[in-house]
Amino acid sequence: MTTIAIVGAGKGLGLAVADRFGREGFAIALISRNQDRLDALAAELRDSGYQAQGFAANVRDGDSLRSALEAATEQLGPIEVLQYSPLPAKEYMRPVLETTAEDLVGPIDFSVYGSVNAVRQVLPGMRAIGKGTILFVNGGSAVRPGARVTGTSVAFAGESAYAQLLHDAVAAEQVHVGQLIIPFGIDDGQDDHSSAAVAERLWTIHSERGDFRTYAEPLPE
Repeated sequence: MTTIAIVGAGKGLGLAVADRFGREGFAIALISRNQDRLDALAAELRDSGYQAQGFAANVRDGDSLRSALEAATEQLGPIEVLQYSPLPAKEYMRPVLETTAEDLVGPIDFSVYGSVNAVRQVLPGMRAIGKGTILFVNGGSAVRPGARVTGTSVAFAGESAYAQLLHDAVAAEQVHVGQLIIPFGIDDGQDDHSSAAVAERLWTIHSERGDFRTYAEPLPE
C-alpha cells in the first residue's frame, strides 16, 4: 500500500480527496496544524474503512513539515501522492498599495518555502518506488494576479513557477507534477464546485498524467 499525503487537510476538499484516493486503496496522511482536528478527520475516514492518520505540522516551519511527512511514511507506507493545498490566511490578502515587504514574508513562507520543503522530503521516496504524483492546488490569483490579494498573487506565482520547473525536471522519472487552478469558491452551492467534484478532478490529474496545468473551469472574463 502507498500513501497520499494531503498538506492542508480539512473537512472540505481535504476530506473529499482522502475519500476519493482511499477508495482506490491509498493510505491517507492528513497534515495541518491542529492535531485534534486531524484526529477527528482520521477517525471519520477509518470508520469508512480507510487507513488514515493525522500528523500535525506548520508549513511555515520546515522541520515540523519534514518530520510530519517522515512520520507518515514510517507509519503508513511510501508516499506516492503529495497534495500541497494549505488554505492561505486572510492577512495574506491585502490590497497592493497597502502591502509592505514584511507582509510578503508569510505568504512566501507558506506557498513557496513550504511547498519546496514538502517536495524535497517526499521526492526521494517516489524515486525509490519508481512513480509518484505531486499535486499543487491554487486559486486563480496564481495565474491572474489580483490587486486586492497581493500576498497570494505574489506567493502563488512563485509556487507556480517552482511547480512548472519541477514538472519539467522529473517527468522522465515517472513523477507527474500537476497544478489545479480553482477560480471559484469550493462548496458554494454548485454541484461542479463541490469538494467531491474537485477531488474527482485531482484523481483525474493523478491517473491520466496529462498537462502540467488544469483549470477547474475557465477564469472569468
